[in-house]
Parts: sequence; C-alpha cells; structure tokens
Amino acid sequence: MGGHTESTGYAERVADGDWTAIGGEVDTRGCALTPPLLTGAECAEIAALYDDVRRFRSTIDMERYRFGAGQYRYFAEPFPGPVAELREALYPRLLPIARDWAAKLGRPAPWPDTLPEWLDMCHAAGQRKPTPILLRYGPEDWNALHRDLYGDLVFPLQVVIGLDEPGADYTGGEFLMVEQRARAQSRGTSTLLPRGRGLVFTTRDRPVRSSRGWSAAPVRHGVSVVRSGRRRTLGLVFHDAA
Repeated sequence: MGGHTESTGYAERVADGDWTAIGGEVDTRGCALTPPLLTGAECAEIAALYDDVRRFRSTIDMERYRFGAGQYRYFAEPFPGPVAELREALYPRLLPIARDWAAKLGRPAPWPDTLPEWLDMCHAAGQRKPTPILLRYGPEDWNALHRDLYGDLVFPLQVVIGLDEPGADYTGGEFLMVEQRARAQSRGTSTLLPRGRGLVFTTRDRPVRSSRGWSAAPVRHGVSVVRSGRRRTLGLVFHDAA
C-alpha cells in the first residue's frame, strides 16, 4: 500500500487501500479502518468549515434532541471538493460488500454501479436532503447509540473520517459499535479514529452465520464520552434523507 503526497487525488488515496482485506474485516467485525484519506492540513481545513454556517443546510444540537451531547451540521450542496470526491470514490469500493450482504440475507440489492445513479434513485423516492455531516465534540460530549437510516432507501455501509488526533487533540471519544446477536448478549467494538483515516462501518445490520445459514444482526453506533480536548469528524453516508 503506497503513501501519498499533497498532490495525490482522493480517488487514488482510496485506491491505495487493500479493499479485499478491508472487506474481510468488515465481514468479520462490522467495521474496518481505511488507509489515510486526508492529510493533516486537509483535516484542519475541513474542520475549520464548521464555523461557516453558509456551508450547511442544518445544525443539530444533540443534547436538545437527547441524542447525547455535542453538535453536528449537515453540509449543503455544493459540497467541498474532498467531501464530494471521497464519497464518490468510496461508493464503488463498498458496493461489492453491500451486494454480497444482500445476497447472504436474501434481500434486494438495488444499488447501481455509481453513486450519482444511486442518489438519483434516492431523490426519485423523495430522499433529497444531502447527508454528509461534520460533527464536533468537546469535553463531556458523546453520541448515543443510533442508526442513520433517513428513509426507505438505505446503503448498508458508511464511513467516518477522523479530523483530530486521538491522544494529542483529545482523549476519550472512541467510536462505538454495538451488535445484537440472536439469543445472545450484544457485542461491542470500540475504535480510536486516527486523524485522516476513515472507518467503514455498518449502517443498519449485517449478516452473521446462524444455524440456518445467515441472519441479520442489528447494529448501532455512537461515540464514548470525550474526556478532554476537541474531537471533530467527517461523516459520509451514501443515501440521502427524506
């Protein structure tokens, strides 16, 4: 897996990943880290956009809605270049996993080969609101366990990219994933997000082996309490919202 320079395109950075290995880890654990997708300078530039409210279609105060504590903003179109390019480059890498999961669970696989085609389908179904999101957490902030569904049309994987360095810019703030297992206790996974790297993870549920073949294990995700500092992330959801 090669490194990249400031001039490397985002699609090339995505292509740098060992997607066979990433897919295998997502199959096994429900999540997997990508190679570096953003430089430190790019992370800082994207994080700094948070204060430019013209870039966003809405702001959510998590405590007000009992989603946790902290704040996030949904980008308005047109998106910043890295957001649009990474979303479009990641989609076809995640598509084989999505189709494989649908086959295992005996579900339809409505996703076409490109993200613009899929978003056209979302828009035709009334899901027209863009979903790329910038999240900001300070001390004692956290995100309750949840799923990002937004409508009937759902892509089963999404990506969150760390914009700050754990241990240096903040402490705590682990990404949490909790998977319900049939007739068993839930399984939890925690991941620290390195700055500039993405975490591919399950949107709604994923296939797990059962006595009758495959069954769907529901999955929720959230963020543990930030103990100090500031934690900012970029979230890339691959379906739009109603």
